[in-house]
Amino acid sequence: MSEAIAEFARREVAPRRLWVAEAFPLDIWQAMGAAGLFRIGLPAEYGGDGGGYTAIAAADAALVEFGGAPGFGGAWAVHQMVARFMVDGFATGDQKAALLPGLAAGTSTIGVAISEPDVGAHPKHLTTTARRTADGWVIDGTKSYASNGPIANFFLVFAITEQTESRKRFSAFLIPRDTAGIETIAAPALAFLRPSQHCGLKITGCVVPDIARLGAEGSAYEAMAMPFRDIEDAVGASGMAAALTNLVRNLARATDPDRTEAASVPLGGLAATAAIARDAARSLAEGLDAGAWRPGAPPATLTGLRLLAAELLARMQLYRADFAPSPDDAIDAVMGDVSIVLGIARGPKIIKQGRLGLALLREK
Repeated sequence: MSEAIAEFARREVAPRRLWVAEAFPLDIWQAMGAAGLFRIGLPAEYGGDGGGYTAIAAADAALVEFGGAPGFGGAWAVHQMVARFMVDGFATGDQKAALLPGLAAGTSTIGVAISEPDVGAHPKHLTTTARRTADGWVIDGTKSYASNGPIANFFLVFAITEQTESRKRFSAFLIPRDTAGIETIAAPALAFLRPSQHCGLKITGCVVPDIARLGAEGSAYEAMAMPFRDIEDAVGASGMAAALTNLVRNLARATDPDRTEAASVPLGGLAATAAIARDAARSLAEGLDAGAWRPGAPPATLTGLRLLAAELLARMQLYRADFAPSPDDAIDAVMGDVSIVLGIARGPKIIKQGRLGLALLREK
């Protein structure tokens, strides 16, 4: 299936130059559904191809490498990961039957709403609440940066359902877009990862039935939100490695013809290092499918891959200055995307890196 998505990317994505697009290409998204590309990684009994995270990672890599737009590949990969991890992993049988066929066909999209304005996704600072009533739940609050929100048919909203002095407990609720009391808010346009899109939500007295709850009551943050971060990082690593491979190709294309001989050795080094990144990224998804590691305890490979990607990007920037200095938005946009992605949640990632070092020091 990754070959099919690679061909789709060459034919439909790359010519549209989505790395500089302002508007989301809904026609391409719909064409992916018609081509069966949303089936990847989802259970066969609900219309998927029966694959796992390895299949999603491979397809994300193909979409990014041959389409040239990490933001579009990321939007597709988030759609698949939400469907596989959150819906297939936590929905009841009835909920799966209602949701997964549409997600596998590409006719439905879920936007996950955890973050809130000015506080991000830290549970201590979130304030959206869900109050139980005789008819279900009443939800109130404001959310920000729901991925794929502008095209979502449903929103998975994380809200506080119990609070003590020391702890907030969260539940997750699937809310159809047209439900009374939920209003989308335009999010500021991001200057990177184009054409991916987000939106905010204003939720006021939104009434939902108890069957709208996804997963167990009171445990959504620990069981769903936190593990999803590691799954995003692990599966998304293939997209990042593919972006680096795409950059190597574009740097070769843009290299000054008069400097071909001098450029061959450093360019070959970039290509070889990018290949290591691709292999490492693939191993992360394969290990996740095989149960070799679990979300919450990712392998050191994930930290090492980010460090390798940062080093490789720095070498690419030097190569660009020396051998391919002409303006080229296909190179500059993707370099900017990779740089910003590597900087996201840098603090928690440094903490994980420190834990690896501390473990070694304690073995002395």
